Amino acid sequence: MLVDRVRIKVTGGGGGDGCCSFRREKYVPRGGPNGGDGGNGGDVYFEAQAHCPSLINLRYHAHWKGERGVHGQGSNCHGKRGAPQIIPVPPGTLVRDFHDANREIGVPGGGVPGTLRADLVEEGQRFLAARGGKGGRGNARFASATNKAPRFAELGEPGENAEYLLELKLIAEVGIVGLPNAGKSTFLSVVSNAEPKIADYPFTTLSPNLGIAELSDFRTLTFADIPGIIEGAAEGKGLGHDFLRHIERTKVLLFVVDLGDPEPAQTLATLENELASHSAAFAGRPRVIALNKADIPENRARFKKVARKAAIKKLAFPDSPFLISAATGEGVDPLVEHLWGIVDRLRRAPAETEEAVEADYTFKAPYLIHRTATGFRIEGARVRQAVSMTNFENDEAVRHLHHQLTRMGVFKALKRMGAEPGQAICIEDAEFEYHPD
Repeated sequence: MLVDRVRIKVTGGGGGDGCCSFRREKYVPRGGPNGGDGGNGGDVYFEAQAHCPSLINLRYHAHWKGERGVHGQGSNCHGKRGAPQIIPVPPGTLVRDFHDANREIGVPGGGVPGTLRADLVEEGQRFLAARGGKGGRGNARFASATNKAPRFAELGEPGENAEYLLELKLIAEVGIVGLPNAGKSTFLSVVSNAEPKIADYPFTTLSPNLGIAELSDFRTLTFADIPGIIEGAAEGKGLGHDFLRHIERTKVLLFVVDLGDPEPAQTLATLENELASHSAAFAGRPRVIALNKADIPENRARFKKVARKAAIKKLAFPDSPFLISAATGEGVDPLVEHLWGIVDRLRRAPAETEEAVEADYTFKAPYLIHRTATGFRIEGARVRQAVSMTNFENDEAVRHLHHQLTRMGVFKALKRMGAEPGQAICIEDAEFEYHPD
């Protein structure tokens, strides 16, 4: 079963808490602070791994969490860092921000696909999906000349939360397209080790199939077969629309046409229109036409007449149509060799260089202050981190937070914005009352 689109939630591991501890040793009265730091939480990664055939494992495991960091201990013992969580995905997986998306999972049709965060194509390629939280500092970190015995430590920072929409686009070099029951799956089974379902009725293929053809001199060629395309597939008719994206990465398109088709030129025009309606990525892609089912005498007699049609010759770019019989293997080897020549030439072509992206040197404020009905709300990564790592049951920890916000200039900014005593100041889930110094 091919699962090519899933929604997944990831949570980075929480940081370990810092330790509040003091040195206790015989004949050493009032030993200094020796609380260790907590370990950082484990990050969560998506990693492309070739052994994953689809996203089916993620459908039944929709929430992944990183390992929490170990808490700090006395005697300056720091906690162990949480191990990273690796989520295996098949090569060709697109990672999109789910909150930017505007469509339902598994429902064909348009909509906003979501901001593309990563395209995992190569084996071992990784994307950092959620960072682990920072470990809290122990009380030994806060010792100073004016505070030699701090009696507080930081809590571990919670890990990041994120939701993603994963889409799989198969990585193949030759994409096989055609009407239902044109013989695409039979052709794939002959040239490769794939075993697609084959029957004498339309829409036998219900999901894309991938096969690797082994040629002489240790050469290989990867084929992708998708369900048959009918007119209106780009609007969601039939099965073609939901799987057309699996041939967007291919280097060559192989059009398989049944020689018994009464209007082969119209069939090719229909296929071209549906490809163009789905994506502009197919424009200019090399095309090869194979006229299939030559094992039937009536079809073989029509080959020259069909091949002479100007519409087919134009779409052949400029190759003449190949006469093949996927059932008997006739003409298959020359066709595969011809496809190999095109793919090999494209492999050797220099890759297009990406345009340099100019660095953004615009100033970005470390935090933002918004007015609310009852006061102000402060947003910002550093402010949010300071609040989340504060133990509000400890008075010294709260005073330390006040000192951090003062150094960040938060209270000066609130004063400039006209904050009045007693107004509510919200940071994350914490709410404070504003009292100017």
